[in-house]
Amino acid sequence: MTRLLEQAIETVSALPEEVQDDLARMLLQFAGVEQPPYVLTPEEEADIDASLAEAERGEFAPDEEVSAAWAQHGL
Repeated sequence: MTRLLEQAIETVSALPEEVQDDLARMLLQFAGVEQPPYVLTPEEEADIDASLAEAERGEFAPDEEVSAAWAQHGL
């Protein structure tokens, strides 16, 4: 295993289990291991529908709000 992969695994291991599983699925898929499709919960479906409706109405967050959200995650 490369040092970079070791570093990535070490970093990801500190994240919540749900995030770890999501990242593991992505890594396996990149490696060519087929993964079952993600099944949305009813709440996730409703959130997506609401987001799409907002976008259709042209309701977007101001640049300042987006920048603040990214900054909270150190990005």
